[in-house]
Amino acid sequence: MSFFISDAAAAAGAPAQNSSFSMIIMLVVFGLIFFFMILRPQQKRAKEHKKLMESIAKGDEVMTTSGFVGRVTKISETGYVAIALNETNEVVVKRDFVAAVLPKGTMKAL
Repeated sequence: MSFFISDAAAAAGAPAQNSSFSMIIMLVVFGLIFFFMILRPQQKRAKEHKKLMESIAKGDEVMTTSGFVGRVTKISETGYVAIALNETNEVVVKRDFVAAVLPKGTMKAL
């Protein structure tokens, strides 16, 4: 007694449907859904972030991924950015950890 095949289908010797073709079509459809809903938006976000990293200049007001808001004082060739949080505190972070470039005057408004 088989749990997966009904006795009537097994006894009648019903020919198997073209399941391999339908399986290939289903895999292609799932692959397309995966590409358009997950991979493509992630690639767009990565491209936008890379463009943002290249556009950072001295004097820009930025926010880091940790939440620090400050003004860029120095940019090194090795990929690090010095950010002045206020007149006395300055931190050095990797350029990749800058989340956003803020409009001018944001620090004064805070």
